[in-house]
Amino acid sequence: MSTLSKPFISDLMELQPDWIDYNGHLNMAFYNVLFDRGCDGAFELLGMGPDYAGERKMTIYTAEAHVRYVREIHLGNRVRASFQIIDHDEKRLHVYQELLHEDGWLSATSETLALHIDMSGPKVAPFQADILKNIENMAREHAGLPYPENAGRRIEIKRKQA
Repeated sequence: MSTLSKPFISDLMELQPDWIDYNGHLNMAFYNVLFDRGCDGAFELLGMGPDYAGERKMTIYTAEAHVRYVREIHLGNRVRASFQIIDHDEKRLHVYQELLHEDGWLSATSETLALHIDMSGPKVAPFQADILKNIENMAREHAGLPYPENAGRRIEIKRKQA
């Protein structure tokens, strides 16, 4: 596995015409599609790509996601998704992602808690030793990065003080 001194960055992704809503921008559901597709390369590096599910009958499920919409994207825009491991244990990954326009500006953020799943159950299961080692290696590299400013946010209505 290659050494990462920054978050993993996906290949460029293009928006599809049927993803655009009646407001003329990307529908909120498809931000999740882009974040999901954007982490495929990172999961491949970790040994958990498409073959992992087929051969080992193990996979990743998202248990929780918090998406923050920062700036609209439209048809014709191209984006990349970052992937940074914030934390992990023997069965879970806490990941932070940013959706970045090809010009570099931030469109959205996503913070997820993912579970490692034994598909025979399906049930939550520990990562196998080789996969856990890959996760630990990537997490060690990401540990040197600043903690993402937009991670750990909670949803709330901020009230003005009287």
